[in-house]
Amino acid sequence: MLILLAFIIVFHITSAALLFISTIDNAWWVGDNFSTDVWRTCVTNTSTCTAITDQFNDYQSIQAVQAAMILSTIFCCVAFLVFILQLFRLKQGERFVLTSIIQLLSCLCVMIAASIYTDRHEELHKSNEYNVEVSQGQYGYSFILAWIAFAFTLISGVMYLVLRKRK
Repeated sequence: MLILLAFIIVFHITSAALLFISTIDNAWWVGDNFSTDVWRTCVTNTSTCTAITDQFNDYQSIQAVQAAMILSTIFCCVAFLVFILQLFRLKQGERFVLTSIIQLLSCLCVMIAASIYTDRHEELHKSNEYNVEVSQGQYGYSFILAWIAFAFTLISGVMYLVLRKRK
């Protein structure tokens, strides 16, 4: 049982780390001489970064992605704290339903953020406010980590739903 508990805790911390990295790091859309995320665009040749503001096309979509990723990260951290509390408060045989619900909300938020970015990426990168031509890029590792975090939070949420407290 102790090994299972350690696996669940490591799995949850890994999910949170993936969410933090994909939310913070600047690699949702990359090209030969630039990288961009939901916060800023950086030109790698000159090491200059420009914040994405409301002057950009489809700024509302970027804000939706930002909000959903932040919410997802918060929900994942709260779910971990609730899990730790439930370890001490639940009676033997009860399920970790509250932890599961919060983790599945995290899963839903990261899915919404990645889906919006997937759907709107062409319009997002056509703005004239960029310092460099960003429409000829490709998805970066932060975007891929967001989808991996979706899978991890989904598996984790289902795992908490099935899991019962034992001695």
